[in-house]
Amino acid sequence: MAEIERPQITLITPPTFDWETFPDTLSRVLDTVEIACLRLPLAGSDEHDLARMADAARQVSHARDVAVVIETHLGLAQRLGLDGVHLVDGSRSVRAARKELGADAIVGAYCGTTRHEGITAGEAGADYAAFGPIGATGLGDGQLVGRDLFEWWSEMIEVPIIAEGGLTVELVEAFAPVTDFFGIGAEIWREEDPAAALKRLIAPLG
Repeated sequence: MAEIERPQITLITPPTFDWETFPDTLSRVLDTVEIACLRLPLAGSDEHDLARMADAARQVSHARDVAVVIETHLGLAQRLGLDGVHLVDGSRSVRAARKELGADAIVGAYCGTTRHEGITAGEAGADYAAFGPIGATGLGDGQLVGRDLFEWWSEMIEVPIIAEGGLTVELVEAFAPVTDFFGIGAEIWREEDPAAALKRLIAPLG
């Protein structure tokens, strides 16, 4: 098994934010910690509001050469010039999203706790598979993804993998050798200084 490089960070925004003020907070985080990709899990039914939030985040991120993916909304990804989509239904929509967005777009899939779902997503053309939660979040059914899934994946599968959900400093240290990315969001936005909170969380990465 080849030595795994230092995991990169996928930064996950809050599901809603003030599109006029949040970009300043986002800028400070992106200027403090090297981020590989920004994920927008935007919630709401008003497409105009979603577009304003997504475009504000895109401007900040693209100015720093950080890729941006949006959860589920293929139409907004295309209209706003985002880099791709993050699908939350495992492998089911991967082929359709790839066909719609083209070969150059990022198409990622959240696969929960199911290894088989991740394998199927990769075979369907996903650029990465995200698994979680790896730590307690109070969401879902309480089932966690163990380190053994990541160990197996890192040895057997070439598709990059993301560890996310309920991250702690201890979990970052434990999972760093077996994951390509950490997905981090809720862990830092509730803090007074999200940039400092992110630095503390990923301190084990060096």
